[in-house]
Amino acid sequence: MPRTGIRWKLSAAIAAVGALVAVALSLVVHNAARVSMLDNARDLADERVQIAQRNYEASGRPNFPGVRIDDPALPKDLLAKATAGRRATYVTEHHDGVPDIWAAVPLKDGRILSLHTNFTDRSTTVLKDLDEALLIGSIAVVFGGCALGVLIGGQLSRRLRKAATAARRVAQGEPDVRVRDSIGGVVRDETDDLARAVDAMADALQQRIEAERRVTADIAHELRTPVTGLLTAAELLPPGRPTELVRDRAQAMRQLVEDVLEVARLDSASERAELQDILLGEFVTRRVIARDPEILVRVVHESAVTTDPRRLERVLINLLVNAAKHGKPPIEVTVEGRVIRVRDHGPGFPDALLADGPSRFRTGSSDRAGHGHGLGLTIAAGQARVLGARLTFRNVRAVGAPEGVPAEGAVAVLWLPEHAPTNTGSYPMLPE
Repeated sequence: MPRTGIRWKLSAAIAAVGALVAVALSLVVHNAARVSMLDNARDLADERVQIAQRNYEASGRPNFPGVRIDDPALPKDLLAKATAGRRATYVTEHHDGVPDIWAAVPLKDGRILSLHTNFTDRSTTVLKDLDEALLIGSIAVVFGGCALGVLIGGQLSRRLRKAATAARRVAQGEPDVRVRDSIGGVVRDETDDLARAVDAMADALQQRIEAERRVTADIAHELRTPVTGLLTAAELLPPGRPTELVRDRAQAMRQLVEDVLEVARLDSASERAELQDILLGEFVTRRVIARDPEILVRVVHESAVTTDPRRLERVLINLLVNAAKHGKPPIEVTVEGRVIRVRDHGPGFPDALLADGPSRFRTGSSDRAGHGHGLGLTIAAGQARVLGARLTFRNVRAVGAPEGVPAEGAVAVLWLPEHAPTNTGSYPMLPE
């Protein structure tokens, strides 16, 4: 369906109502003026026929202009009134809408004296001028209503657009944005009530998220000490397969606790990037080869960037671990300017991740996520935000292949910003 702005809807509504009111008032005024003029004309005709009657009775002959005795063209209704001994006036209409004024009075000799006059040209001119003035006034009312609707609707539309923009920024994770401040809390209307409600909802949601983050961080922090003790105790066990299993599980638990603490720190938006100037291609090549020499690294275009090497390495390693754990070899890393691509040849990312992004403790479908806790990509996305970068995910499909065809691999793309991050990196600096 086509989308119409509220300003045009309001303008059209006001213009329509104005047009209806203007037409109704014009008809009422036109009819009232016409009736008034006809009444005046009938009164004048009545006075003239009385004068003609007195002259006829005094002189015995019709000597008043326009009078006739027993006029055969006299309307039947008027003739009936005069025959009944009553003085009366009557109005007839021509086919062109111009009325004729008749007046008749019975004489003492039983004859009928009548007077026939046309509606005066001056009255017709006055009525036409009145109709033109009413038409011009109606058009002015319609255009004025349109202008008023655009003015009022434009102000309301601007406030609603500002509210929608602020709400989207809140949804994107900007906790300091308030809708009421964005629209300006000067006009107290429904938009102000809406802004207050959205701000209250955002505050409640932020408090809940903060409370959950604190609980998660507190639990992970409390678990760190016993897990460290468990890992130390496992080192004291005698060599053997059971000891290896205990050490492996204790180490996995310790890594999970550290990952949860890292996610909590990233969620708090308190992390700061420690910036250094590096050659991106050389940096990625050295880190990838140190991780796994079998991974193919290709530098298409070298670029000098200002970023946090430790956090960049964390993002890169997490992407490589995810590709190795859930994808299939060969794994390829490409550096092109400020863009890093990590591709595997596995079944691709799950649809939920492509739609909503990484989510903690959700590893996706069983085809790609038989292991892990879903924190690797979550941490990678959080560290990318600290760097002011953008991390995107997509699946590789053959050209022209339908959606139902399985993917031929997964690609994670890290877009580093052109300028070094100046804040916590909670919000990506690159446009979508």
